[in-house]
Amino acid sequence: MLELIGSSFILVGAVFLFSAGLGLLRMPDAYTRIQAGTKASTLGNMLVLIGLAFYHPSWTFRLILLIYFVLVTNPVSSHALSRAAWLIRTPMSASTVVDALADEQERDAQETQS
Repeated sequence: MLELIGSSFILVGAVFLFSAGLGLLRMPDAYTRIQAGTKASTLGNMLVLIGLAFYHPSWTFRLILLIYFVLVTNPVSSHALSRAAWLIRTPMSASTVVDALADEQERDAQETQS
């Protein structure tokens, strides 16, 4: 029974990992690719690691540490990549409506001038 539960978690995790790869191919610009890859791969990795915990209960503590590591590092690395892409002026998709970082910098520049 535990193997079935573990296999289910691994299968669902694999689907999310596949969707992350698909998102990297299908999204229109670097920023949405980073988001699609990060969000889906974070959940996919967590589900695969949870599934492995069902297969190998003695590994549970190590797998929890790995899940924590994934939860901490993926968003940070995603933010760093997006910020670096913005700083080197990587173009956004034509359908992008708001550039919040540019708006914030404009607001800060206006405040320093006043």
